Amino acid sequence: MASGVKVTDEVIAVFNDMKVRKAQANEDEKRRRKKAILFCLSKDLKNIVLDDGKEILLGDLGTTVQDPYQHFVKMLPPDDCRYALYDATYETKETKKEDLVFIFWAPDNAPLKSKMIYASSKDAIKRKFEGIKHEWQVNGLEDLKDRHTLAEKLGGSSVISLEGSPI
Repeated sequence: MASGVKVTDEVIAVFNDMKVRKAQANEDEKRRRKKAILFCLSKDLKNIVLDDGKEILLGDLGTTVQDPYQHFVKMLPPDDCRYALYDATYETKETKKEDLVFIFWAPDNAPLKSKMIYASSKDAIKRKFEGIKHEWQVNGLEDLKDRHTLAEKLGGSSVISLEGSPI
């Protein structure tokens, strides 16, 4: 079911920036690159917009953010829905990888109306996010707390580390 909600150009631009890794990026560009970002519905419920201030930049890693995954989990509101992009860095037995993960956060204690609008608008944002390999619907912190769950989504038992930490 479509909700008629539109995805703003700003959201699409952020996705494209996260998807395309510039080989020639200078240090400043690399530091401003987004590791994770949250999206929400606008107050009038007509657009999917950036959730102000809810992002992790690569430049934050090692300074204000020690563990990007745990920091990301703490950014999620406990009682409302969100969409998120998380740029996961992981290692399998064969190689190191980076993949974008689209996450639909719909906690059990979010208002029913919010869950319904976010669920019916999910296709609008997914259509704009072409090339996403991994999608994850999460309904509570217990699904997120353990990195094993994300590792499972990324490559099952072949994943041996996530964000530099062993699984």
